[in-house]
Amino acid sequence: MRATRILVVLMALVFGLNMAACCGPDTTEVKKTEIINQPTVGQQLEDLEKAYKNGAITKEEYEKTKKGILEKAAPAEKK
Repeated sequence: MRATRILVVLMALVFGLNMAACCGPDTTEVKKTEIINQPTVGQQLEDLEKAYKNGAITKEEYEKTKKGILEKAAPAEKK
């Protein structure tokens, strides 16, 4: 009878320690990384050409935007 009580107390103690360990305050640090999916210069130019061919933009808009894309890309290519 005494051994049973000791066993029950020990089991309760072990169970309590396990619960405290798994359900205690979270001390792990989660680092979030943000993935930015930017189109390449080639993809931008292809999309621009499609927009022009589909009539979504004028020839002037096409040329102006194309020039802007290429000017932004030029410094990156020189590095």
